[in-house]
Amino acid sequence: MEVVTPSGFRDVLTDEASKRERVLRNVQDGFAARGYELIETPTLEHARVMQMGARMELSSFKFFDGNGALVTMRPDVTLQVARMCATRLKGRPGPFRFRYSQRIFRETGGISSAAERERTQVGVECIGESGPQADAEVIELFARSLEASGVVDFSISLATVSVLRSMLANSRAPRLWIDRVLEAFHSSDFVAIEQLTAFPDPYEVAPVFARAIGSLASIRGGREAIDEVRELAEPLGCSDGLDDLQETFDLLVEAGLGARLVVDFSVMSAFDYYTGAVFEAFCPSLGSSLGGGGRYDDLLAVYGDSRPAAGFAFFLEDALSASAPSASGGRPLRIAVPKGSLYEESVAALAEAGLDVTGLDDPGRALIVKNPGVEYIIVRPTDAPVFVELGAADCGICGADSLIESEASVVKLADLRFGSCRFVVAQLAGSEEALAARYRRHGSLRVATKYPSIAAAHFARAGTQVEIVKLHGNIELGPLTGLSECIVDITATGATLKENNLVVTDEVLSSTARFFANDGAFRTDGRVRGLAADLSRVACARELGVTAGSTDVRKGE
Repeated sequence: MEVVTPSGFRDVLTDEASKRERVLRNVQDGFAARGYELIETPTLEHARVMQMGARMELSSFKFFDGNGALVTMRPDVTLQVARMCATRLKGRPGPFRFRYSQRIFRETGGISSAAERERTQVGVECIGESGPQADAEVIELFARSLEASGVVDFSISLATVSVLRSMLANSRAPRLWIDRVLEAFHSSDFVAIEQLTAFPDPYEVAPVFARAIGSLASIRGGREAIDEVRELAEPLGCSDGLDDLQETFDLLVEAGLGARLVVDFSVMSAFDYYTGAVFEAFCPSLGSSLGGGGRYDDLLAVYGDSRPAAGFAFFLEDALSASAPSASGGRPLRIAVPKGSLYEESVAALAEAGLDVTGLDDPGRALIVKNPGVEYIIVRPTDAPVFVELGAADCGICGADSLIESEASVVKLADLRFGSCRFVVAQLAGSEEALAARYRRHGSLRVATKYPSIAAAHFARAGTQVEIVKLHGNIELGPLTGLSECIVDITATGATLKENNLVVTDEVLSSTARFFANDGAFRTDGRVRGLAADLSRVACARELGVTAGSTDVRKGE
């Protein structure tokens, strides 16, 4: 038997270990010079402690200790620091400035089973200080720590969550709509944000608030972007946090970081405990965020003693990757183009958006087509999210269903409005009573599908217990052979279902083609944002039967 490390874990040999030690020393010396003291937190934490503090997945490594308590290997250090300060340091005057570098453990999830499940989280927490001075201190220290790690080419996206929170609260919208808007912001789903805010009528949301929230997601720029948000928010009484953000921005400019700053009100951490300023760093050579943080004034109160707080964290492994020499500067924009039924319309849309699509009409066996300023990677639709999330492509096109099924962490930028299909639940005609009896007897149904994530999510929303059987073709055989009671599959006309005596019993979702990008490319490359705008115009123009204008995205205009 081959002796290997568990998936997602690895040995670090001498050269890399020496580099890690050197970088950590530089970073920690910088923290210490600013008065931040070293702390360590336990490897194991009570699972309920982590779940109390934030909406986040626990480590996949959970155990029952000798007392029968469920404990988990730490998935995050900030929550542990909040717990420590609210309990161990209760009643002490503060403020406290802490620094750390510790291993955290998270399930990889998403698209790659090869991702690291053990990583080194580096960061600081400033506890007991509030206001722009404290926020600027933390953000500047974040920038300096990345520089000390050897990262040269990065920018920091900066915003405040206060405005969005205020707009949602003052809108008096139904909880369902608010939750969906927050989820769309957290997952960088601009398509969902547009749909929720452009057509709020089913939710009985005041249009003036819906339009403002939709506009907020697209505001991006320098200091003037804060003024743009102010004009949008002040008439609604929702300008909370903007004065502090503006002062923080000015302090960072005074500190020499003006060239690195981008005000971007679409930035929302995956954690939901932030209350004010939020920020993330992005590097052109990485598909994902380099790290980030923000103000979390309400978090400590969850554990006991309430104090204002702000901090940041990044993974050492990401900083080392971003510090490596990269050919990203000046390289062509790389786009993942889907094979199959979406191919022709994808190529046509790219051409109408102003790109050079020479060679895509008949690529033959070529897997990469190179033109001036742009390269096309021809992939299966289900693989497009993988190439984009992991940075092999900057952006791509595939169906919304492929994005959902892959659970890829990408920015959904535009609904291209072609390739329409729908997902349905189907079962044998006349089998309703038999299926109901089986569910009463066994407490679950067996579902055959090519799309286990989509199917599982649908039945979870419906509160129906199911067993998912993944197949790769001829899904209709499931009910016909007794393999399953029903199926979840794509249908256009329903003809195949009828031919096999299957009837549709529920609608799961409808899907059209999406244009999407990885976080790094979207935040740092103007060509991606320009192409998203052009493709949106193309899609709208097609619906209206007119010709769309375009910008030259190869120049980033």
